[in-house]
Amino acid sequence: MAPVSAAPAVLVELLARHVPTDDKEREDLSRMRHFATSLEEPFSRSQVEAHFTGSAVVVDAAGGRVAMLHHAKLHRWLQPGGHAEAGDGGDMEATALREAREETGCRVHLHPTAPRPLDVDVHVIPARKDEPEHCHLDVRYLVVAEDPEALAHDPAESFGIQWLDWDAALARADEAPLRRMLLKARSLACP
Repeated sequence: MAPVSAAPAVLVELLARHVPTDDKEREDLSRMRHFATSLEEPFSRSQVEAHFTGSAVVVDAAGGRVAMLHHAKLHRWLQPGGHAEAGDGGDMEATALREAREETGCRVHLHPTAPRPLDVDVHVIPARKDEPEHCHLDVRYLVVAEDPEALAHDPAESFGIQWLDWDAALARADEAPLRRMLLKARSLACP
């Protein structure tokens, strides 16, 4: 894990290596590159306009199923993910892996042949009680569950979590960037 002081440089390098696959991802990557150098604390929720998050497409070892959770606050079927924490040291892989473990209950590791990151996306989080509308700068990875039978959800985070085949997961994808990420993951998980 990189020291927090080196984190922005590591983030800049990570984003510099990523190859987007469509116009939306290309535009989002450009915005993320800007925020990586302009935000005083890019991983902190204290950054009102935007902050970096990490998420994971979690697949079983055979690559035939993907874990999708019904997000409690957003009321949508999504991949596990969330905010960076100080313990992650600015390492987006660490954030994605931690979030995947916390939100699935499974032991996980990065997919051995997937690009790192798999995908990037900027999305708006609506205003809530004490939090204004802001953007999540999401860095997404493909990970493998080592113990898929352990799948369980955290009631504080989601209404439920399920293993779905790819067609069912894609049917629940209610926006183009989610569908794009799932299609990338499927092409790598079950070639």
